[in-house]
Amino acid sequence: MLVVLTGASSNHQSPSSTAMDTFKPEPTGNAFHARAALSRRAILLGAAAVACGPSFAQPGWPNKPLKIVVAYPPGGSADTTARQISERLARRLGQPVVVENRPGAGGRLGAQSVARSDPDGYTLLVGAPSEMALAQATVRDVPYDTLKDFAPITTVVSSTLMLVTNTQVPANTLAEFIAYAKANPGKINYASFGNNTTNHLYGEQLNYVAGINSTHIPYKGGPAAWADLFAGNVQYMFENAFVAMPQVKAGKMKALAVVNSQRLAFAPSIPTLAEAGIRNMGVPGWIGLFAPARTPAATVSRLHDEVVAILAEPDMARQLEERGMPPFPNTPEQFTRLLENEINTWKSVVARAGIKLE
Repeated sequence: MLVVLTGASSNHQSPSSTAMDTFKPEPTGNAFHARAALSRRAILLGAAAVACGPSFAQPGWPNKPLKIVVAYPPGGSADTTARQISERLARRLGQPVVVENRPGAGGRLGAQSVARSDPDGYTLLVGAPSEMALAQATVRDVPYDTLKDFAPITTVVSSTLMLVTNTQVPANTLAEFIAYAKANPGKINYASFGNNTTNHLYGEQLNYVAGINSTHIPYKGGPAAWADLFAGNVQYMFENAFVAMPQVKAGKMKALAVVNSQRLAFAPSIPTLAEAGIRNMGVPGWIGLFAPARTPAATVSRLHDEVVAILAEPDMARQLEERGMPPFPNTPEQFTRLLENEINTWKSVVARAGIKLE
């Protein structure tokens, strides 16, 4: 069933035909991720020394089960990542690790619950850019401050979005889709997982840089968005590439481009946005682990070391790579700088694209 729009309007003025080449968010976003990627191998190599067994326990922690909150419904990339990590973390810590899904408000509901939790290391958040970076740039009254109310532990994996359409859209390339959208102004809808989520902002950016006028339709998660995409109620969306690719291969949706610097190994025929004519759009995706602010530094350090060690396990790394979401660990300090950079980058994107704050 079609969901009515409750967030920002997409009916802003379209730019000139040169916007596809001239719209450039702050370059520091991609540059920062490129520098962070250089340190990933070093971090994983360092973790290999402790990957074969648990690190020394800090006295008194943990002595009861841990909870990892996922701010999205079951089955998505954040949920799957959390469950893969939780199983191995439980073994390493010697305590159960329960995953709790708390979807709503584009991920902000789950994030808020963790921000308000006791900072004792027993309640954690698997978060994504939507609620941890985008919200700070797109929502007037976010019920938490990412940089003040959380203790970043590490990014866990990187992720790539894919621009997909329903099969009824008469376009097989991004250029054809843009031409079709321009010929049908106001008749094109795109799905997201909620107002001011990553796939919402990418849709708004595409409106701006491509000079099209498509309407945002927010959903509470992937399954509902997919149902309307398959039914033809929405024409396109930006979805996790690995999650979308089986549907593309099954003929249920069409893939036009990936949001990445290079083509993906599991989707080599799908061009990047840059190859398709859209340059410097957005920043690379990730999924990361957070604790509430004021969690003891020793606990944050222990959690960081354990998760990075898990990511260094060969079978874990292989599973993540096969899902199209390779391990992407960093230090708490690097993660903090990444968040600062992305918040500033998205604020620039919002200002340039004229996106109204929620």
